Amino acid sequence: MILLPIIAIIIVILLTGLRIAQEYQRAIVFRLGRFQGIKGPGLYWIIPLIEAQQKVDIRTKTVNLEQQETITKDSVTIKVNAVLWYKIINPENAIIKVAEYNSAVYQFSVTSLRNLIGQHTLDEVLREREQINERLQQIVDTTTEPWGIKIEMVEMKDVEIPEAMQRAMAREAEAIREKRARIVKAEAELEASIKLTQGAKEMEGSPIALELRRMQMLSEIGVDNNTTTVILMPSDFANAAKSFSEMVTRKKLTE
Repeated sequence: MILLPIIAIIIVILLTGLRIAQEYQRAIVFRLGRFQGIKGPGLYWIIPLIEAQQKVDIRTKTVNLEQQETITKDSVTIKVNAVLWYKIINPENAIIKVAEYNSAVYQFSVTSLRNLIGQHTLDEVLREREQINERLQQIVDTTTEPWGIKIEMVEMKDVEIPEAMQRAMAREAEAIREKRARIVKAEAELEASIKLTQGAKEMEGSPIALELRRMQMLSEIGVDNNTTTVILMPSDFANAAKSFSEMVTRKKLTE
């Protein structure tokens, strides 16, 4: 009869020490305050009243870095926000070597973002966003690695620029587009002048070709514009027409 209560107590103690960790969880076990080991996933047992545990989630976490107002290298005040992805790769270090690892990662990432933006000009921030993301990831990952945390990716989402700077950038872009358009037009005119010069040299030795080209241009003018066109015939054409008319007249008289 005495054994039954003892057995019951032992069973209760054994059941009290049973724990379950999910596949994405790990349990850091402490025995009388000292690190004992990592348990899980699945069913495991700890010594009641002697051992304690603390669970961590080893899945990748997504953290939104709040919008930060910072000054670029060329003294432009901008607002930047970003997204951070990280995961715990060493649960022991994440619990033992840093307090509140979530807050520590967030605060260091925000500080690093502001500092890194301050090392670049506004144009670099807008053009080289991918390189800045990679650099920020390396900086944060180097610091969090001893904590057992891996920074997988950092991405800047939005860069908010003051309205005055936006207008200045718009004017600059418009000026660049106008410059390009003028250059293209000048190059086209240069190419056209070269072709015209080559054509003029070709027709210079052939008056008939030159006259045919002139007549073609006149016909094009007559099609495009509803106007009356006065054609000045060259003397050669007029003399030829006069001679032909006189020859026809003499032929009729002889007949």
